[in-house]
Amino acid sequence: MFPLPEMLRRCLLLSLLAALALPTVAYAQSPSANAAQADGLLNKTLYKGGASGRFLMAGQWYYRADTAGNGAVSVFAGDPSNVGWTPVSVPNAWNAKDYSDASFAGGVGWYRKSFHLPSAAKRLSWIVRFESVNYRSRVYLNGRLIGKNTGAYLPFEIRLPAGLLKRGGTNLLAIRVDDRRFPTDFPPSGLSTTGVPTGGWWNYGGLLREVYLRKIDRADFNTVAVLPDLPCGSCDAHVTYKATLRNYGDKAQRMRVTARLGARKVVLGTASVGAKKFATFTKRIAVKNPKTWSPTSPYLYNTSLTVSDGKKTLQTYHVETGIRSIKVVNGHLMLNGKPLNFRGFGTHEDSLDKGFAIDDAQREQQIQWAREEGATLFRSHYPLHPYYYERLDELGMLAWTEVPIYSVKTKYLKQLKVRKLAARELESAVRTNINHPSIIVWSAGNELSARPGPVQGYYIQRAVKLAKSLDPTRPVGLAVAGYPSAGCQPEYAPLDVLGINEYFGWYSGPNGQIADQTTLSDYLDSVRQCYPGKAIVITETGAEANRDGPVEERGTYQFQQAFANYHFGVYATKPWLSGAIWWTLEEFAVKPGWEGGNPWPAPPIHQKAPITMAGVKKPAFYDLQRIYKATKQWGP
Repeated sequence: MFPLPEMLRRCLLLSLLAALALPTVAYAQSPSANAAQADGLLNKTLYKGGASGRFLMAGQWYYRADTAGNGAVSVFAGDPSNVGWTPVSVPNAWNAKDYSDASFAGGVGWYRKSFHLPSAAKRLSWIVRFESVNYRSRVYLNGRLIGKNTGAYLPFEIRLPAGLLKRGGTNLLAIRVDDRRFPTDFPPSGLSTTGVPTGGWWNYGGLLREVYLRKIDRADFNTVAVLPDLPCGSCDAHVTYKATLRNYGDKAQRMRVTARLGARKVVLGTASVGAKKFATFTKRIAVKNPKTWSPTSPYLYNTSLTVSDGKKTLQTYHVETGIRSIKVVNGHLMLNGKPLNFRGFGTHEDSLDKGFAIDDAQREQQIQWAREEGATLFRSHYPLHPYYYERLDELGMLAWTEVPIYSVKTKYLKQLKVRKLAARELESAVRTNINHPSIIVWSAGNELSARPGPVQGYYIQRAVKLAKSLDPTRPVGLAVAGYPSAGCQPEYAPLDVLGINEYFGWYSGPNGQIADQTTLSDYLDSVRQCYPGKAIVITETGAEANRDGPVEERGTYQFQQAFANYHFGVYATKPWLSGAIWWTLEEFAVKPGWEGGNPWPAPPIHQKAPITMAGVKKPAFYDLQRIYKATKQWGP
């Protein structure tokens, strides 16, 4: 583990190196560029992957609550006066540190920022990119609505209309954010029988990740996938490049697309693309004696793509990926032909001072804590910030990447619009993160009904088909609540991987069926009998702990230690398991009144983690460290 000062220095060094690595722009000293810099627009990103021409919209932003929920657009989106607005930096969660019922229930807030374009050149188009906004967004430019989005945890982009842009003057970007959740949202929310808001985890409202302004010089990479095909660990490989481009110009444009495989040049082809039209370029190449990516040797190839008009580079798309295979063979997850038995942690993006709007320093701290404990995998309920995946790629760690289709009731999943939104979440997650070798499973959701039925069965079938159509190189899974009464479910047939959330001996479960932890071993054997061809993973286990006390007393550090030792001891007797995950690494906020089975809780904080939100390690940290480091997590 890095000491915190050294870790911070490392993050600063990475940021500096990333900034130095960016291409020099021809208009760096132009009046427009100087004005943009004065607005806080920085020619840098907080992660490497993606298109060139991104400008971090840092500097001064303003926030204002809309207590009426539908305030006059002219005041919030068009009036340039900042009277009544609070200066903030972005990312920002407006209700960080506010754990009231009203905070969780959500509301409406507005963000705004004045900016100049880095270049006034008329040939350029501009896009604003939001990495994560919770939950419903309306985006305005100079007082006019230009786009909408629903959802969180995934990026979305909106083009800034040329007719509204002031190319040589001051522009006003405003975003209306509504984080009031409904039973059809992801995760869903509503009211308990006592009128208390419910939901999956704390409902932080705002611009939860950073915002970029993105420059387009006629051509733009719409989607990019670089997919490896490694038949066996010692085999030659193939790599398939698939890139879809859009011509943003007003006339047809001849476009040439090339790529890299390390030092090797790869030509994808040349085509004439009509004005405002799309074109897809595909190339499959053989790779002799590839350097493979693995936990012990996480080799990354530079596989970046470039589009040019034959004379000038119009855009580059930075990609680093690894050549590796992840498959399910005889009911086991296999990485490069060798079985996995990973040990990992769940994680949430949360902090005491910033809520969800954490920075790369905290992300790095979580990764280093996990490494210190001997973990090789992160699981999340939603796609994580790209910084996580890039670091996992570099370190040879793994990721179970899930969409927040969590505890959606069947009566809502039955609605066509809900299934369509769920499918869009999965599609966006795959397209956004497809090039990360660390991701080994796409998970279509978590803890839907333990008795699926035809509605959930239909969703699972469609979700698996969609994910595999976009990415045939990875298995698709689902995390489910582990109850003996669930039995064998034919609706899980399309899945490659089944994640079991088991809390035997912590929660009692329906009719007390998981109250006795000594029944865990038999239950796991029954799961294996139901699904012999699927990879089985323990996706959650854990026990709350916030104090010293007797080992028999729930909620004590000593109970948590004994719980960890017993459960991972059972897992060690199941050689067919592909891995196990403790939920979570660091504490996070859940919902008002959360007690999590602890007789002396500290709501709304989920306290099953071995590390507190203040960064203090509990005794179980060292038990899990000993267990994880003693486990062979990859290999024969």
